[in-house]
Amino acid sequence: MTNYTPGETLRVLLVSSNTERPKEIENALNGRVGDYRFNWVSQPELAVTRARDLVPHLIIVDDDLGGASSVLLITQLARRTPEAVLLALVEGNAIAEASQVVLAGARGFVTKPVQPDRLASTVQQALALQPVRPALTQSTPAVEGRIVVFCAPKGGTGRTTLAINTSLSLRRHTNQPVVLVDADYAAPALDVALNLPGTTNIADLLPRLTHLDEELISGVLATHVSGLRVLLAPPPADLTSPISLPHVQQVLAKLKRMFPWVIVDLGLPMDETAFAFLDGADRIVMSVLPEMVGLRNTRLMLDQLLSRGYPEDKVWLVLNRATMRGGVPVRDIERRLRVRVKFRIPDDQPLATYSVNRGVPAVMSHPRSAVSKAFRSFAQLLSEDTPSLDYAAPVRSEADRSPAELVKQLFGRLRMASA
Repeated sequence: MTNYTPGETLRVLLVSSNTERPKEIENALNGRVGDYRFNWVSQPELAVTRARDLVPHLIIVDDDLGGASSVLLITQLARRTPEAVLLALVEGNAIAEASQVVLAGARGFVTKPVQPDRLASTVQQALALQPVRPALTQSTPAVEGRIVVFCAPKGGTGRTTLAINTSLSLRRHTNQPVVLVDADYAAPALDVALNLPGTTNIADLLPRLTHLDEELISGVLATHVSGLRVLLAPPPADLTSPISLPHVQQVLAKLKRMFPWVIVDLGLPMDETAFAFLDGADRIVMSVLPEMVGLRNTRLMLDQLLSRGYPEDKVWLVLNRATMRGGVPVRDIERRLRVRVKFRIPDDQPLATYSVNRGVPAVMSHPRSAVSKAFRSFAQLLSEDTPSLDYAAPVRSEADRSPAELVKQLFGRLRMASA
């Protein structure tokens, strides 16, 4: 099943030897399918490798491949990239080829010359169509978790402390598994703040993205004494190549299937990798201090999020160290930012420093402190904000379906693709 969800940035890969085709497809998609990122490969022999690198939601295969077989290529792509939706471009009179590409694994086809509205409609229907999936048993339920990203407009706002203590409080309050992701690749801190051995991290997953499974991911996650699972970031000097947007989206998709709660501690800068985390978030928590420089940067960051299409109510503003002496009053903060403060964390900088230095979060070392009580209250608020998380119902595999059902499904796809 494709990992694409409505509202997410759609990753598109076109395979075509025709140099005019990319422009034609982009013109057809513009303004019709929402936000998307477009990639093109002209050599069919490189298509599988390129697809494994980009992890696209949608692969469009042109039958103009310089003599190569589009049916054979679709068969290979369907086998090697099962989570991508495949569409084929065929000549208007090539009905036999259209049937073959659907049998080979394409979700549908579009005839040439490409009509923009028809292509967009077919893409939307193909992404929405529920594919045949392997059977799920009650012993291995599928979880559709919630992603909460903690971010800040500058360093020193207590973002990491807030993310850690919220994760621990959330796990205790909901009695559900929680995974905490260190996405501050410039200055990772979770290993120190939680006193964890940094033997494995996200870099150990990147070479095996196309073969990710629960066992592999679980083997890379660190386990805190509280039971919290943590995906650590590599030391900056060990990160030989940047973690890309497709990498992030692939890992998040897998974690969502494993954990009811995925908490992300997102660092700076706000580059495309950072926005990959924000794109996948169900809730964005932005921590800010009651001081003027931070407020100016917060307003700039909020404007940046709004300009990229994030709904204003998706972002929760949390005022950290709210009771610090000389801080800007809450009413002035809300007037300057034109945003309501969702929650306030009291000031206890000595305890925060002590907790980080010891590697023991405040909610564990000083559970009765005012700041720990605030962390627990915020976790409760977060849990009440989200709908209940249900396990997916079992789905029959292809082997469980009768020949008549499979033929009916095939002709249904053909009708959808030619509509």
